Amino acid sequence: MSLSPEARKILAGITTATITTVLLKKGLRNVWMRGARPLRPGLPRLVGPAFTLRFVPAREDLATPESWSSPISTRTAIEAMPEGCIAVVDAMGITDAGIFGDILCARMVKRGVTALVTDGVVRDVEGVLGTNLPVWCDGYAAPPSVAGLTFVGWGEPIGCGGVAVFPNDIVVADQDGCVLIPQAMLDHVLNEGVEQERMEAWIVNEVNNGAVLPGLYPMNAETKARYAASKK
Repeated sequence: MSLSPEARKILAGITTATITTVLLKKGLRNVWMRGARPLRPGLPRLVGPAFTLRFVPAREDLATPESWSSPISTRTAIEAMPEGCIAVVDAMGITDAGIFGDILCARMVKRGVTALVTDGVVRDVEGVLGTNLPVWCDGYAAPPSVAGLTFVGWGEPIGCGGVAVFPNDIVVADQDGCVLIPQAMLDHVLNEGVEQERMEAWIVNEVNNGAVLPGLYPMNAETKARYAASKK
């Protein structure tokens, strides 16, 4: 699934907090990926289709340095990443083995990958930061992935931070973390997210002008009428 430049631009103006609210109103409560925090403060909001990768627990006969040369390896997976995607990695929340280091992240930059998102950790943190690849993760650790994980594949449904992620679902990442938008909900979020942001900006302005919260947030009928009039 390709994400149009217009859709990217619209989503870049909608916070992850707003997206969770919009999806909550449609019954989707579990869309925020636990443990995926920005590695570097001040990262811009980024948007892209998910390219999924999956680890399982380490098994000694499979999780070896030799496995890095296998056809099923993180190296091979990176070469399959399309430009503009967000790599979403299921590391099962393991925080004592880094899934990627500076070399792999540098290659992702060369391939035009938008960002890396994982519920695990990275290694070679100074080098990773030096690549300028935007990363959302649960920290960093010195040991390599094979010290605690076995890589098993890419391009399949995964769980990341307790959220079900299917290939090409849309990921939005900002300072509040990473949120998943199911493909089928994209148009709804594009439409309702813009309106939600507009409405909340109006409410903030009312608060700054001294308005009290009851009847304002959430709006009662009178406030809704005033808000509607403000859009004319």
